[in-house]
Amino acid sequence: MPEIPAGAAARPLIPAGPSLGGTTQSTVRGNNLGLVARTVCASVTPLSRAGVAERTALTRSTVSRLVDDLVAGGVLAELDPLAGAGRGRPGTPLVAGDGLVALGLQVNAGYLAATLLDLRGRVVAERVVTGDFVASDPRPTLARLSTLATEVVGRMPPAARLAGARLALPGIVSSDSGRLLVAPNLRWFDLDAAGLVDPVAIGGVPLHVGNEASLAALTVAEVAPGRPGALSDFIYLSGEIGIGGAAVLDGRVMAGRHGWAGEIGHVCVDPDGPPCPCGSTGCLEQYAGRRALLAAAGLPVDAPTADLVERVRAGDPLASDAVARAARALGVALAGVVNVLDIPAIVLGGHLGQIADLVRPDLERELTTRALSARWVAPTISTGSGDPAPGATGAALRELSGVLADPARWLR
Repeated sequence: MPEIPAGAAARPLIPAGPSLGGTTQSTVRGNNLGLVARTVCASVTPLSRAGVAERTALTRSTVSRLVDDLVAGGVLAELDPLAGAGRGRPGTPLVAGDGLVALGLQVNAGYLAATLLDLRGRVVAERVVTGDFVASDPRPTLARLSTLATEVVGRMPPAARLAGARLALPGIVSSDSGRLLVAPNLRWFDLDAAGLVDPVAIGGVPLHVGNEASLAALTVAEVAPGRPGALSDFIYLSGEIGIGGAAVLDGRVMAGRHGWAGEIGHVCVDPDGPPCPCGSTGCLEQYAGRRALLAAAGLPVDAPTADLVERVRAGDPLASDAVARAARALGVALAGVVNVLDIPAIVLGGHLGQIADLVRPDLERELTTRALSARWVAPTISTGSGDPAPGATGAALRELSGVLADPARWLR
């Protein structure tokens, strides 16, 4: 929820009278609990109860009662009162609490990850294990992920509660069933991935499943649960062996009718190009995916991206040509996305973020030439947070957004 500017009022969720028949006192209280929690979490600086009342247009007495309940439930926390804050009793600053945490899990072609995040956006515990999971057997792979989850959940503070768990996968996930339909680079098809994760390892909470790039994009849209990032509208590319993508509008991932939107890595940039594991030819990731890029540069496909950067800066012609080829393919694909969606801000994550400075000149040139709106609004290129497992972090963020949407569920 975007921060409400000082002096502006959000509409209080209080029934206006008999015309709102069917609205129960419990519903009103639940809505107002969410409003107060989101207002506190969205604020860059801690708010007092009076500050919350001003921003929400709720009465101070109502806010005080709601805050007391949210603090008792661990959704919010109080800091020490501010000394010298003016006349009268000093206000008590309010911040997100640390009583609730969420677990984010991720399987990628090159690593497994488990991240435990609290409502302040702090990483409570994290484990990232590298490996080659291309064409892996999902059962032992997800059993190994369960072991990581057990380790991370075991480091949860004694007083904290696990609010949810979500698994990020690099493929198309059914928004209705949560079933993985296809993950081309893992070679996983039609899989109940959640059912293969040990429920004990995730504290017995339901495990939701989502697309890795869509969840990773949340780490750009939010700097902490409920607190917007600098960009609210952008196209996110997740660079790994393949390339995932997501379009974000007003801070929300555009999922599409079936939840399958954002597969930018499988936009065709050359119909006569090399075959792709998805079954098509000339897909973007066959030019700008990490393995394709390293192979074109004459490097081992498991070499670190830093080796590619070093060769380009040393003037190696093969490496320089590979990067230029990738930049052009990115420009062709992304210009098409910009033309269709009118979202000119590009965020490069994963290995693409690591080579952003190398691809930027050619990528900007392609975007300027091909994006029809470029003469009025120049496309911008920025990089992701550098998070080692942004899909896992985004998965935890997604679960914590559910807490802020309905905190009443978590009050003792």
